[in-house]
Amino acid sequence: MSVLTAEPGATPADEEPPDSGERHRLTALTGLAALSLDAMASVAYGPEAIVLVLAAAGAHGLGFTLPVTLCIAGLLAVLVASYRQVIAAFPDGGGSYAVAKAHLGARTSLVAAASLVLDYVLNVAVAVTAGVAALTSAFPGLYGERLWLCLAVLVLITAVNLRGIVESARVFIVPTAVFVVSILVLIVVGLFRSAPVSTVDGASLVADNATSVGALLLLKAFASGCSALTGVEAIANAVPSFRVPRVRGAQRAEVALGAVLGVMLIGLAVLISRFHLRPVGGVTVLAQLADASLGHNWAFYVIQFATTILLALSANTSFGGLPVLLKLLARDNYLPHVFALKADRQVHRHGVLALALVSAALLVFSGGDTNTLVPLFAVGVFVGFTIAQVGMVRHWRQERARGWRGKAVLNGFGAVLTGVSAVVVTASKFEEGAWLLVIALPLLVAGFTAVHREYTRIGERLGLGRIPEPPHRDRSVVIVPVSNLSRLTCEALNAAGSLGDEVRAVTVCYPDAEDRAQAGALARDWALWNPGVPLVPLTSERRTLGRPIAAYVRETAAEPGTRVTVLIPEVEPERLWQRLLQNQRGAVVAHAVRRDTDAVICRLRLRMGSVKSG
Repeated sequence: MSVLTAEPGATPADEEPPDSGERHRLTALTGLAALSLDAMASVAYGPEAIVLVLAAAGAHGLGFTLPVTLCIAGLLAVLVASYRQVIAAFPDGGGSYAVAKAHLGARTSLVAAASLVLDYVLNVAVAVTAGVAALTSAFPGLYGERLWLCLAVLVLITAVNLRGIVESARVFIVPTAVFVVSILVLIVVGLFRSAPVSTVDGASLVADNATSVGALLLLKAFASGCSALTGVEAIANAVPSFRVPRVRGAQRAEVALGAVLGVMLIGLAVLISRFHLRPVGGVTVLAQLADASLGHNWAFYVIQFATTILLALSANTSFGGLPVLLKLLARDNYLPHVFALKADRQVHRHGVLALALVSAALLVFSGGDTNTLVPLFAVGVFVGFTIAQVGMVRHWRQERARGWRGKAVLNGFGAVLTGVSAVVVTASKFEEGAWLLVIALPLLVAGFTAVHREYTRIGERLGLGRIPEPPHRDRSVVIVPVSNLSRLTCEALNAAGSLGDEVRAVTVCYPDAEDRAQAGALARDWALWNPGVPLVPLTSERRTLGRPIAAYVRETAAEPGTRVTVLIPEVEPERLWQRLLQNQRGAVVAHAVRRDTDAVICRLRLRMGSVKSG
């Protein structure tokens, strides 16, 4: 297969042979741990986002927390059902990108891909900064070092993911389980409380001059609370990371994610209404609920500590989903093909590193401040949600399988809800930074299109897809640059003799008296050695090494029916520090020949560890 084209007949992800690295892939349980951290951790800020918006309407507005949360839970159920179908219909992963590509056209699929890329990158930055913010709240002395702490956490998560997604999933099972169990215990205990066990003192954020509860306020609360839904699509994007049967494992993980997240969101909303909780400055809503339900004791600190860890680690969702999406884009020629390559642990290493670098740039840009990044968060994911829902409506209309009308209505309803949410979130947060995403989305799409156009142009020039002329054999001349006689020179001439019909050694001579003397000595030694290969002296008036060799290569290649190979002999040192001792002459020659000629370049490396003295 050409390195410039995606493989057209790739084996579907759900049908790969069992010997393709299955032990490095995910089960339903490890998939839930590796790919649901973003969604699970969102219960720490999703309910709070609703409460902060409704607080503008005073205590009366806060009474709508549960109804708004129930609407979000309903949307969550729609999304889980939809993405369960996406997993079955598109087992090669890609989520909304794959759906749009199949049913909405290339341009729409690129919009979906761009929105997912932005959401994944922002999720990493927001998750890391939020986790570090929780840590610095407990230890204020670390506040001045928050950027370095963010970068350290990012490096740790990146290193774990470079070890393989299964290894990262195993690492994250424990903190995920501790967090989920802690929240469920908080909810169950709180339901048996008739009044708060303890309350947190602080400045109330409820508006004194309360506004009325109107449709716009409720829509804004709904849109803000939908930040709790980010990460729902991650499992559908990473189906190829699951073990065979991939579809079944990914669907189980998706349903489990929806069930656990829905229970936690509704349970926390019930407690907010039950305890008549009001937002307090400097204290999170989740912390107030833990205090009210469990008291200010060790259980309170367990929940806070688990929340801190999970928020920081929820960035792992992006590291599991984005590299798979980048692989699909690369296979479709919308990204450099290097993103489609896998390491020995089934890791898309280049995708992981690219995500880490861009996220690090965002962390530096924001100074490690969560509030700088939050306005950008969750806008892109709603675009992806909407495109996926519309695409699945098209899918059901084309398939017309049993019960397709009900499924199409479900997806259509979801498309309306997510579309409205996307508009409301973008409009309400436009001046806070959402305008950056409005600019970034088309720029990413333009970048994808430019890469695809270039691959198409290269493919046309190479004649990809067309049967070429029968190959013919030219006279082969191998040119070997030398500067002295040594074992390296002998090995180079031996190798050159096996590569071509004719071998020529060349040496560059400078006009200085000392250099002329060295050139004369080399010529005499060469004649005494008599290897059966001519030594061609090349004069360089400007003391350049690469240009005269490149000129001689062009001159030789101009001979009728001649193909030139340049064999560059180099020493491969035993230790890394010994590379500092090399003169880099081989690199200079290779650069000049590659830049100025069409010759084939070969580099012979003589390993010093295998050479005996004598």
